[in-house]
Amino acid sequence: MRQHDSRARTALVVVAHHRNDSLTAHTARRAAAQLETAGYRVDLLDLHAEGFDPRMTVADQPDWGDREKRYSEEVHAHMQRVLDADAVVAVFPVYWLGVPALLKGWIDRVWNYGFAYGRSKPHLAGKRILWLGLAGATADDPIVAGMRSILETSLSEGIAYYCGFSHSTVGLLTDAEERPQRLDAEGNLLVGDAITGAEREAQYTAFDRRTGEFVEAFLAEEPVAA
Repeated sequence: MRQHDSRARTALVVVAHHRNDSLTAHTARRAAAQLETAGYRVDLLDLHAEGFDPRMTVADQPDWGDREKRYSEEVHAHMQRVLDADAVVAVFPVYWLGVPALLKGWIDRVWNYGFAYGRSKPHLAGKRILWLGLAGATADDPIVAGMRSILETSLSEGIAYYCGFSHSTVGLLTDAEERPQRLDAEGNLLVGDAITGAEREAQYTAFDRRTGEFVEAFLAEEPVAA
């Protein structure tokens, strides 16, 4: 049995895409609905829609001599949303084997010194995070194994565990493009014909199913009662 908590659990679902009609946004909404069905209260944070600026500012620059520094009010509000969440789900397109600037800047400004790291007991200790990355590469592209490894190292080891998260999972969702693309043995990008009709319906039905499987596995890994 999952651990019982009289307080409603909260999941912060972070969307990092500039279009509300994107597959990324759709995937975030699907994940949010699944979390709600599992009993979570969902705080949906659409970084672009809320006008978050990923560029570092003087006000939010870390001060290595003052871990109690009060950052900007915007960042403080985002910090509170992270603190209020039991779990975080970040949904984003994979750019250059990493996260887009919008998400990276949110981490840079919000997961800041004195808040997310720099303490013997991090404020984020015990929280859990699922990273859902949408990639245009096809599932059988040899680049996928390396992409997954880089994302797991960067996101789970380099960020989540460093900030005290008790659990971090990377879910890589391939085949996110309507036109399949992959690199051949010589490094040339091969772009196929656009998928349409019943084939497209089947592709995105399978995509939604894989999203659901990642979320379900993440939920199944919740701590159990002693």
